[in-house]
Amino acid sequence: MIHLGITDLTFHHATGAVVAALLEHLGYSVRCSHAPHEENFERLRQGQIDMLASAWLPSSHGLYLEQVQRSVATRELGLHYQPYALWGVPDYVPQSEVAEIADLLRPAVRARMTPVIQGIGPGAGITRFSQQIMQAYGLTDVGYRFLTGTQAQCIEAIETAIAERRWAVVPLWQPQFLHAQYRLRELHEPLGLLGGIDRAVLLAREDRLQHFSPQHLQVLDNIRLSNAQVAELDLAINRGGLQPQAAAQAWLAANPRTFGQWLEPIDG
Repeated sequence: MIHLGITDLTFHHATGAVVAALLEHLGYSVRCSHAPHEENFERLRQGQIDMLASAWLPSSHGLYLEQVQRSVATRELGLHYQPYALWGVPDYVPQSEVAEIADLLRPAVRARMTPVIQGIGPGAGITRFSQQIMQAYGLTDVGYRFLTGTQAQCIEAIETAIAERRWAVVPLWQPQFLHAQYRLRELHEPLGLLGGIDRAVLLAREDRLQHFSPQHLQVLDNIRLSNAQVAELDLAINRGGLQPQAAAQAWLAANPRTFGQWLEPIDG
């Protein structure tokens, strides 16, 4: 039995479901469980899970990985996608008025911009980065507030603002299904506080990999998705009404060469 921990956000559910389907295709029994970002890393450290899908390294989850590696060795497998955090605005907000985060301080912009910036959970990279941005740019001093919350609260705040054509700050990430539904423009952030582009990987405890053959480990290391593919899966879950497992199976059925590509090291 492989215990697969999945971060409790829908796009992580999507990626985790693809990993679980691959493991089952290779003949393993898989038990999936969901937890917030930092809790999953602690579960990995304690041995409650064998693998984590997906770890964003080095920026978003690197500090959690350091805590794990003080106790146990880990291995990165595959490259699920290349995520990054961002602050953006709906594209009806004129770029001539708001092109970078510093523009939010301008009195004319502040007068129109929704003051509440709704984020997700406190353990997410985008949340930590956003809190740093609030402090570095002095946004709280001019009346902005950054709130943590659930993914549902974040999405509702964004969609409500767009429906009402309000100016609003969008603290998001790629991949995320909202980018497939709405035109969102990223704001320039010259201080580098958003962490840059990470690599999303399957993170495993080394001591739990001894049951895998070299060929199967190579298959796991060959997993290659993309931001667009994960966003497509995320959209199927959030707007198509599919459960993650069903979304993954439907996606794999529509992309029949995917498993074949992953299984080439075994066949060859």
